[in-house]
Amino acid sequence: MMHFTQISSSFLKRYKLSAVVILLLTGIIGILVTPSCSNDFTPKPRGYFRIALPEKKYILLDSVYPYKFEYPAYARITNDPLSPLEKNWINIEMPVFHGRIHISYKPLTENNLLVKYTEDTRTLALKHMAKASGIRNIAINDPGRKMYGLVYEINGMGAASPYQFYLTDSSRHFLRGSLYFDAIPNNDSLAPVIDYVKSDIQHLFETINWK
Repeated sequence: MMHFTQISSSFLKRYKLSAVVILLLTGIIGILVTPSCSNDFTPKPRGYFRIALPEKKYILLDSVYPYKFEYPAYARITNDPLSPLEKNWINIEMPVFHGRIHISYKPLTENNLLVKYTEDTRTLALKHMAKASGIRNIAINDPGRKMYGLVYEINGMGAASPYQFYLTDSSRHFLRGSLYFDAIPNNDSLAPVIDYVKSDIQHLFETINWK
């Protein structure tokens, strides 16, 4: 009986020790697991700041240039600082959007210049293909105003100039335009602004006349 009692005491001691070890291990595992559970979260979708768009109003540009058109009232006209010798090259500056529409102009003094200038415009537009997902061409044809041209709508998040165009009367005038922003190209976030400015460029198409 004594021998049995001694065996039971030893068993109980070992049992109590095992129970303590199990409790300690359970506590440690609980501490390790709890932070990982508390850090389990669903990330919020990426968003962009809301951009306030100005009211649609236009001003007539009718000055010394061989063309005239209406441009948005939120913009201002400046001479092209990079081409001081080109007196008919201008920028339609849009400070509210940190961007501009660059306008260059060339007279058609020779028959072959029209082909050269249209091909130059095409080459400049295609330079953006490396970071574009596609280019949509839109033809402009208004014989009543002697206004012909082509729009290059450049799609893709990283395209530096998402909208380019040229206008001509096919005999005397050639005008090219391109839209740029000062920010690093991210046309997904700029999409509302690009669409807004495109409508103003469309208004330019509708109001431009040659002199």
